[in-house]
Amino acid sequence: MAETTRSAAELLVDCLAEQGTDRIFTVPGESFLAVLDALHERSDIETITCRQEGGVAFMACADGALNAAGSGRPGIAFVTRGPGATNASIGVHVAHQDSQPMILFVGDVDRGMRDREGFQEVDFPAFFGPICKWAAKIDDAARIPEYIARAYSVAISGRPGPVVLALPEDMLCDPVDPAIKPRPMVTRPAQAVCPDAMQALFALVADAASPIAIIGGAGWNAKAREHFQSFAENIGLPVATAFRRQDAISPSSPVHAGNLGYGPNPKLVERVKNADLVLAVGARLGEATTDGYSFPLPDHPEQLLVHVHPDPEELGRVYLTELSLCCAVDEFAEAAALWEDHTVIPFDAGAEAHAEWESWATHAPSDNPPALDMAACVTAMRKTLPADTIICNGAGNFAGWWHRYWRYEGLPTQLAPTAGAMGYGVPAAVAAALRHPDRQVVAVAGDGDFLMNGQELATAAQYGANLLVLVVDNSAYGTIRMHQEREYPGRVSATKLANPDFAALGAAYGGWSATVSTTDEFTVALAEAQSRKGLRLIHLKIDIEQLAASGATISGLRART
Repeated sequence: MAETTRSAAELLVDCLAEQGTDRIFTVPGESFLAVLDALHERSDIETITCRQEGGVAFMACADGALNAAGSGRPGIAFVTRGPGATNASIGVHVAHQDSQPMILFVGDVDRGMRDREGFQEVDFPAFFGPICKWAAKIDDAARIPEYIARAYSVAISGRPGPVVLALPEDMLCDPVDPAIKPRPMVTRPAQAVCPDAMQALFALVADAASPIAIIGGAGWNAKAREHFQSFAENIGLPVATAFRRQDAISPSSPVHAGNLGYGPNPKLVERVKNADLVLAVGARLGEATTDGYSFPLPDHPEQLLVHVHPDPEELGRVYLTELSLCCAVDEFAEAAALWEDHTVIPFDAGAEAHAEWESWATHAPSDNPPALDMAACVTAMRKTLPADTIICNGAGNFAGWWHRYWRYEGLPTQLAPTAGAMGYGVPAAVAAALRHPDRQVVAVAGDGDFLMNGQELATAAQYGANLLVLVVDNSAYGTIRMHQEREYPGRVSATKLANPDFAALGAAYGGWSATVSTTDEFTVALAEAQSRKGLRLIHLKIDIEQLAASGATISGLRART
């Protein structure tokens, strides 16, 4: 008996399953109803219905980031055309700058309606092209297996990143020959290390007096973490993590030197500036990591740069590079750990840098602390929560207290956009809680940050996500207020916020909640939250005077004028 004809949408879903997809995030749209119908009977693919397409894309981006540490499979999102796609573009941009694998499918106008500025029509390859690795339309249903396999391959290969595929609504309903089958699961191509380049690297290390490594980024996974840490510890090499890549090495490693980015340890900054050899592995050496390309400098006189990255287009793109290795970072790390070179005399610098970081990252109570001391709150969390807790945050000064005082012990334990996108924390935490239901997940958000995607608490509640949300409320866009006080002290404009009762909002979503305004109240509320399951929210009301983990205050900034 001949097989019955199936629709293009059914073939598409079969291809997703063949590529290892087990979860998609979506806001439904009429443009891809055929796909939703094809998913109806699928128990192997869970469909998570979200509340706004920005949340959808952030969840898919975070899911890809979580998978990158292990399976490497991309996060998957489906949104509709026009407003849906443009809302989702923020997550595509984050996945691109964060080098995280994701695929965004966009329901598109019928092929016969194209180029008439039809309802919600956008030229998606042109729109998304600059912020993703590949953007295309599938016009021919028979080519769906080809496009899907290519999308997965592009998303996970080299420097991982986002892919966008537009799906014309009428194409999804086309009948497909039953002989057309999904392509087999694609895997990341092998990118081996050149032995001659490794020999050259160890010669540079042997000649160095004050080397330092900057790690984390494209393709970093558990294998890269384990082997690079072993390599660095064997030779006493100080290891700094790139901006928001703090789980790339265990903080308990005796060579862990701390993190670069916004508000780093000044002693670490000086160590990077004074290094005669910089070994960058996985990191793009972007603006945040290098403080505006000021250390190392792009031409870095009196420094040597070895750059290890899986994307040849990244090597030599911004930085003068004495030695470039285009290879997978985990393959490089394993080769470095196993390489035997007795000309390298172990350095004392790793232990020295680690001691400097320990001092910087340990809260020292002041004689006159604020009523709600954020550094003390993070320290209390470290004593209460499991070491492998996943911390998720968006953008804002509030995150600096976790960047400085939290210990990102496991991998993955940090979900935070290097692109600096606000509104990422809550959706990322939902994705993390669904992907790792056995682990503690914490969403950390500022008040302005939370209100950009806080509606995804409804998604968390709908799917029984087990997560804790901390809303740090100073009634301001705090980061911008800090810059404002530096540039225009005392002239507050457009940075004040009038906020809702966040605890009441958390309760409205069906969660347990509490409001705290002192450190002691936070400690009590945290213990109560830990005794519960499901959605929990703590509203932390802090004074705007406490601007940043660096110690910056409103009064201090105004006093500088």
